[in-house]
Amino acid sequence: MSKLTKTGYHVAVDVGGTFTDVFVFDENTGEMYVTKTSSTPSNPEKGIINGILKAELTGDKIKMFSHGTTVGTNALIERKLPKAALVTTKGFRDVPEIRRGTKLDLWDAYNDVAEPYIKRRDRFELDERVGFDGEMLKEVNEDEIRELARILKRREVEAVAICFMNAYVNAENEKKTKEILQAELPDAYICTSSDTLPEIFEHERMSTTIVNAVLGPTISKYINTLEENMKDLGYDGDIIVLHSGGGVMTSQTVPKYAARLASSGIAAGAIASKHIANMCGFKNAIGLDMGGTSTDISLMYDNELRITKDWYIEYGYPIGFPSIEILTIGAGGGSISWIDDGGSLRNGPHSAGADPGPACYDQGGMEPTNTDANLVLGRLNTKLIDGQMELDKDLSVKAIEERVAKPLGYNIYGAANAMIQVANANMCDALNLISVRRGYDPRDFALVAFGGAGALHGADLAREMEIPTVIVPAHPGVAAAMGCLLVDVRHDITKTYFADVADVTKEELEAEFIEMEKEATELLAEEGIEEEQMHLIRYIDMRYVGQWRTLSVTIDRPIMSLDEAIERFHLEHEREFAFADREKGIEIYGMRVEAIGAVNKPVFAKEEPQGNLEDAIKETRRVYFEEAGGLVDSTIYDRTKIPVLSEFSGPAIIEQLDSTIVIPPDYSVKIDEYRNIIMNRK
Repeated sequence: MSKLTKTGYHVAVDVGGTFTDVFVFDENTGEMYVTKTSSTPSNPEKGIINGILKAELTGDKIKMFSHGTTVGTNALIERKLPKAALVTTKGFRDVPEIRRGTKLDLWDAYNDVAEPYIKRRDRFELDERVGFDGEMLKEVNEDEIRELARILKRREVEAVAICFMNAYVNAENEKKTKEILQAELPDAYICTSSDTLPEIFEHERMSTTIVNAVLGPTISKYINTLEENMKDLGYDGDIIVLHSGGGVMTSQTVPKYAARLASSGIAAGAIASKHIANMCGFKNAIGLDMGGTSTDISLMYDNELRITKDWYIEYGYPIGFPSIEILTIGAGGGSISWIDDGGSLRNGPHSAGADPGPACYDQGGMEPTNTDANLVLGRLNTKLIDGQMELDKDLSVKAIEERVAKPLGYNIYGAANAMIQVANANMCDALNLISVRRGYDPRDFALVAFGGAGALHGADLAREMEIPTVIVPAHPGVAAAMGCLLVDVRHDITKTYFADVADVTKEELEAEFIEMEKEATELLAEEGIEEEQMHLIRYIDMRYVGQWRTLSVTIDRPIMSLDEAIERFHLEHEREFAFADREKGIEIYGMRVEAIGAVNKPVFAKEEPQGNLEDAIKETRRVYFEEAGGLVDSTIYDRTKIPVLSEFSGPAIIEQLDSTIVIPPDYSVKIDEYRNIIMNRK
């Protein structure tokens, strides 16, 4: 890559477990640059700086820096957490262990829920009480709080989560406790449930507050170190971080809502999927982000990504912030194929990872993986990343022959194809779960396939799901990094609000929303967002009387009538659950304000056709396609040389730096003006 010399670069970084991807957009020329460098898990800031330097950039050339990170996710999974304490109402010390009394697998007696993030000996009770209606029944005792502070100081506690019963309707006791503890423990990170998630249900509220507390010091240290490193590089702008809700926060507010970064990196792929589908003219799209270890699947309907508040990093410890709904399964390039006790072929969730990696990496891996199967079938070249990485096909053949082909009585191609079919079946199950089981017809969607391995499997999955169109972006391997550049600053203000729609007036709701919007605009102002860049969207959670689950629908601003929101609820209920009862009473359960601060995003330029398609042909290779009856001659293309607006048909393989795209015989291809590959079945 030639040295970048002009100013005005937008830089997005996606910090993964194996690689740190850097996506650079030059707003002066519209050009895009991509670099990949090894991640440094013990010091993720180093990987980011290495990636920027590899892109031949200095901080003074960077106009905007945004990134997604797995720092929070990894800290929770690996339990690399600071010494933390919980302060709660007397009698509620064991809520983190009681939870909801459920298990991820109800029938597995040996699969226990993970230990709480804060051990029982570090959970303390204070004698206070607030009624369900917010009435102050017993104020906290200041001397008791100071005695608690003495204990916490002696134990060298670094973070404190405060969660009192019914604090979501009256936060006075929480505020007083935090004020005293902060004065006594000035260096500790302290957060309250009323600030973090002021909603009903003590387990969900307490769990979210605990996650926020244990991640607070880690995230704060990471952000501070990254800011120092970027300043040393010459960058003096804001550090923008992607959060789980599909928006970004600046470094000023990240520590306050640290739990929102627990799913930071995963959300970037969903954002990229939405943008890519929009570029190609689709309002409905399913995102398939397939990497080396797992596959993340998201869904956009009518230009809106599905949002959920039912998510977690470890089962049993929910995080109540609104998050893009993403299904993650153990299916990736490194997923291992194995035969169970009943003699059936399985694939994943175990992965060879990056070390030792698939057998073809020649790093000691002996198990057959999806990468090995694709290599044997001719779909993958033996040289990847422009020749920087060489694969050993003989090792793939040996692993598949010994572990799959001989035990099942298949030839080598039949065994490799069976491995891919099982992996595809696992991914189809997840695609069904996020579409058909949610009331969506896959035939109304496009499939956006990206990640290092997504384009290898995209066409086969679309055929199985009857999805008519597959889209592969210009840089599929680093699409998640690109997604970090395509989002606005966003905060979600939520509130529990119980009322029957027959008993509430629009004026009462309007007054509640105005108070929430005041808090929302203050948050955006703290982020440096100007008033004309602020956009507020109102949502109201509704349910039929007697129901447990709710649906969120938009409501007008200002509220002119409740009738439109009620009708939206009926329609959404019918779509999701296949029925609506317009004679049934409806309850309001909660309110939410989505506060968006618009930021400047890159505008990708269209390209003009240059060159000939024939110039992009590298070779002809024998590739196995079951639908064609076996091995067939397939054209191998260099994607960088394919002119825009080119059209051709499979069987073909398109190779590029960060991914490989498989075009089966029954698919035709068109390259649009943004260099997206659009595949349709003939």
